Amino acid sequence: MTSTFRTLTVPLDGKAFPGGLPSFLVRDDVLCWTRREAGLAGFGETARFTATGPDRFLEADIWWRHLVLEAEVSDAVELPGTGPVAFGSFAFSKTSAHESRLIVPEIVVGVRDNQAWLTQLTFDGGPLTEETALATLDRWLGGSPSAAPAAEGTTPAGDSAGDASGGDVPGQVGGAVVRPLPLAAGATLHTGSLSEEAWMEAVAAGVAEIRTGALEKLVLARDVVATIPSGVHAADVLRELAARYRECWTYGVDGLVGATPEMLIQVEGRTAQARVLAGTLDRRDAHGEDGPPMDYATRVLAGSEKQRHEHEIAIQSLTRQLAPFSEAMNAHDEPFILELPNVWHLASDVKAELTEVEGHVPTCLALINALHPTAAVCGTPTLVAGELIRKLEHLDRGPYAGPVGWLDAAGNGEWGIALRGAVIESPETVRLYAGCGIVDGSQPEAELAETWAKFRPMLESLGIGS
Repeated sequence: MTSTFRTLTVPLDGKAFPGGLPSFLVRDDVLCWTRREAGLAGFGETARFTATGPDRFLEADIWWRHLVLEAEVSDAVELPGTGPVAFGSFAFSKTSAHESRLIVPEIVVGVRDNQAWLTQLTFDGGPLTEETALATLDRWLGGSPSAAPAAEGTTPAGDSAGDASGGDVPGQVGGAVVRPLPLAAGATLHTGSLSEEAWMEAVAAGVAEIRTGALEKLVLARDVVATIPSGVHAADVLRELAARYRECWTYGVDGLVGATPEMLIQVEGRTAQARVLAGTLDRRDAHGEDGPPMDYATRVLAGSEKQRHEHEIAIQSLTRQLAPFSEAMNAHDEPFILELPNVWHLASDVKAELTEVEGHVPTCLALINALHPTAAVCGTPTLVAGELIRKLEHLDRGPYAGPVGWLDAAGNGEWGIALRGAVIESPETVRLYAGCGIVDGSQPEAELAETWAKFRPMLESLGIGS
C-alpha cells in the first residue's frame, strides 16, 4: 500500500450506452450529477471528508487541495470532470447538525460533449491501467444494488423533527397530511416539522416581520415524510428524475436525491456561471385558461410585480457576492421563463470572468463560501433572514437548499442548490422538502399550494403521487 493518491482517466466507448450517463444509474448507492444525458456517476468510496459549522466550505477546500496537490494523475481525456474528482453535499445552515461531505469515489464514469471516459481513483500501489479501470467498473455494475444509505446527521422519521407514524409532536397539530394526492397502495404521507396550518401561520408571521422593515425577503421551507412499504430505491428515483426533468441537474449523494433547476455556481477554467430562480407558477394553474400556456405564464408570472421583486432580490444577492471575485460580469437584463414539467420559474443566467484573489483564481468551494446562502434560498438581509428561519421553521434543513455537486483538481466544478429533493432516511421512508420565497404580499394559502407543486417531482419519481 502507498499513501499516494493516484488517478487514471481513459476514454470510454460511449456507443456502448446510447442512453448516456443515466444508463449508469443502476445502484442505489451511486453518486451522480447529470443533465441532458451528460454528467458524472461515481461508485465506491476512496476517501471522505466531513465537517460542520460556519467554516465547512473552507475546511473542505483545504482538504481537497491538500489531497490533490501531490496526486499522481494520468489523464488521457483532459475535460472538466476528468482526473481527481469528488462529489459533495453541504448542509444549508452553519448551525446544522448534519455533516457536510466530500466523497472521492473508487470509479467514475463521465459523459460530456459526445465524449465518455472512465476514471479510477486509488491509494493502492498496485497496477493502474485501462484494464483495471474497466474491471473495477464491471465489479460495481455487476454487483447487486445496495439499499440507499440514510444520510448522516439527518433526523430519522419519528424523531423530534417529524413523526412518520402520524403522532403529535411539539409544534405539530395532527400528523396526517390530507391532500388530494393519489397515493400508491400502502404508501402514506405525513407532515414533518409543522402541520400545514402551523406552516401557514409561520408564513403570516414572516410577512408581518417583512412589513416592519426588518427584512425584504424570507424563504420558508417545510417537509413531509413518505413511507413506502415496497421500498425506496434511489436508482429508480434518479432515473425517473433524469428522464422527466432533463433541464434540471439530477443529483445523488449519500441518500440525498433530487433534480434542481438552480445552479449556484459552475466553474470552467476562469469562467463562472450561475442560474438564479425566484418567482414560481404552478403549471396546473393554466388549466382552463385561454391561449397557449406560455402566454399565461408570461402574463401572470413575468407580469407580477411581486414575483419580479422577489427575483430582483435574488439576482442582486448573487451578483453582489460574486463581484469581488470577478473582473467582468453580465446577467440578463430581463428574466426569462424557465418551463419545467411541474412549474414555471422566472430565471436569469449570470456569467463572470474570475479574477485572481491573493494571487490565485478562487476555487469552487471558495466561491460557494462567499455565495451561500443566496436570497433565493434564505432571504435578505441574510443574517436577519437566517435567524427568522430558525425561529419559524422548527426544522433542521440538513442538506436541503445547501450546495450539491462535484469538483475536480483543475478547479472546475458544478454546484447546484439542493432543491426539489429528498433525503432517504431508511429503506422505506423518505423526507421531502420544499420552500417558498416570502415577500410583502405573500398569501399563506398560495405559498402552501406552491410547496405542493414543488413536492410533485419527487412524489412522481417515488411513484406515489401525481
